[in-house]
Amino acid sequence: MRKTLLVLLSTILFVTITSGQAEMSKEDKLKEQILALDIAAWNAWKNKDVEYFKANTTESFQSGSGYGFSNKAEMVITAFADCNVKSFSLADVNLIVLNKEAVMLTYSATQVAECGGDKLPSKVRATVTYVKQGGKWLEAFYMDAPLME
Repeated sequence: MRKTLLVLLSTILFVTITSGQAEMSKEDKLKEQILALDIAAWNAWKNKDVEYFKANTTESFQSGSGYGFSNKAEMVITAFADCNVKSFSLADVNLIVLNKEAVMLTYSATQVAECGGDKLPSKVRATVTYVKQGGKWLEAFYMDAPLME
């Protein structure tokens, strides 16, 4: 009797634990994938890795901030040559699925960086649009705005 009760309790415990660990949804997996791409883009900027940027953005890439708008060619010249990034972190990440081939990632970023000798805002709210081209997610648009501290 004790052995049967022990087996029964063990089985109930096992089922309870495993049922509480729901499988990650497709949207959660996509969010994880896109966030990893965005963190890689921030690291590319920090490490001045122009080749990563060239390979992982669309040809029509645009970027906007308090310093104005830039296209892909301008970003290669200015952001990688003229900026120094010491650190960054992302928080409050959200993913908006626009359709099967376009998503928008939003988050707050804390950064220690300067471009052209000017210190960048330490906190920004960013919106990044990714599009799927040739089976690969590419960054198409980046925009940020300073957050009040």
